[in-house]
Amino acid sequence: NFLAVEVNNRRTKDAIPAMAFDWWNYGGITRDVLLVKTPRTFIEDYFVQLDKNAPDRIIARVRLSDKKAGEKVTVAIPELKINAELTTDAEGKAETVLNAKKLQRWSPEEPKLYGVTVSSNTDRVEEQIGFRNITVKGTDIYLNGKPTFMCCISFHEEIPQRMGRAFSEADAAMLLNEAKALGVNMIRLAHYPQNEYTVRLAEKMGFLLWQEIPIWQGIDFTDNDTRQKAQRMLSEMIKRDQNRCAVGYWGVANETQPSKERNEFLTSLLETGKQLDTTRLYVAAFDLVRFNSEKQRFVMEDDFTSQLDVVAINKYMGWYHPWPVEPKDAIWEVVTDKPLIISEFGGEALYGQSGDENVVSSWSEEYQARLYRDNIRMFDNIPNLRGVSPWILFDFRSPFRFHPTNQDGWNRKGLISDQGMRKQAWYLMRDYFAKKRNNN
Repeated sequence: NFLAVEVNNRRTKDAIPAMAFDWWNYGGITRDVLLVKTPRTFIEDYFVQLDKNAPDRIIARVRLSDKKAGEKVTVAIPELKINAELTTDAEGKAETVLNAKKLQRWSPEEPKLYGVTVSSNTDRVEEQIGFRNITVKGTDIYLNGKPTFMCCISFHEEIPQRMGRAFSEADAAMLLNEAKALGVNMIRLAHYPQNEYTVRLAEKMGFLLWQEIPIWQGIDFTDNDTRQKAQRMLSEMIKRDQNRCAVGYWGVANETQPSKERNEFLTSLLETGKQLDTTRLYVAAFDLVRFNSEKQRFVMEDDFTSQLDVVAINKYMGWYHPWPVEPKDAIWEVVTDKPLIISEFGGEALYGQSGDENVVSSWSEEYQARLYRDNIRMFDNIPNLRGVSPWILFDFRSPFRFHPTNQDGWNRKGLISDQGMRKQAWYLMRDYFAKKRNNN
């Protein structure tokens, strides 16, 4: 047998992402390739997760590859003394509700996983699965029934020290251990579904995850083929990680401009996602917040936010946007009936570069630290703020960053340099997160 695989990383207008992207457009096969041998009738799909609201009701769904009624399927969780036998319908599907007594729910503090076995007469799958509830009530995000502030960080699927893709379990451990040192309880995997090694290890280490597909600037929302690609990408992301309880958020867009076509496109993504999974929260990030000088408030208008569970905002005050008022006077009135996450903020600094903290063009650690202090002060003025996520953990490669002295093909917004050195702003965020976790 001979198998040939062609990989093409060329960007096109109808692709996702399209022609615009602010990260390195890696090519080649950068993840594991598996050849899987299955029996003639195999377990094609399974979903074993807690009901969205109940702490002791596990929903179990199984589908066999053979669409045949009357086949026996077993779902077993020995530690919970669960051993349920299901029977398939004419579509080869079986579903049940399992009452789990004395279930210990997964959390960042105690990332408990259970051994789960799904078996049929011809096939058997063994998994480590955790169980948790994540919901929204009013402007609060509840994890296992407790209001929780999301201390978050983002990173790309990249090891900057070697200027290459993060592709191995060791690479995942490096990125996640740096996130752990910062003290976060959540990671936004930007801006695309990242390696399964990262997702599974994050779950074991106790990180909530926000996963998203790269619906970013420049997407052709009028093209039906592009919409179908987006629906397929979202479906594939959800299907791969539907049993990873660490995944709390499915992200459907980042920095898109309002329009009738955009709204219809994103609505179709929400419909696609919710057909597969309603146990997670759906989120999108927007860069549309503006200062209204008459109201003396930061405001935003975008009707699509009403369809989301959580609204996220990218706002680079002090970097791309000058301060219209002092940070202590920067009051927000944005989507006041929903939880708000600041999903991106920060600015660029070259590690080791010293300069005036008041001069933005210094590209200094001092200015970046000042910018972070100012933003942290502003956060106190956002009444529905339920999480913050600096952009970004590491400096990362980007071909669109042209500053010859300070960038040279790198985005320097990292809290950590491309050589793994922590900048002054890293310590500010570590202390901020520690204070927020203690107040949770």
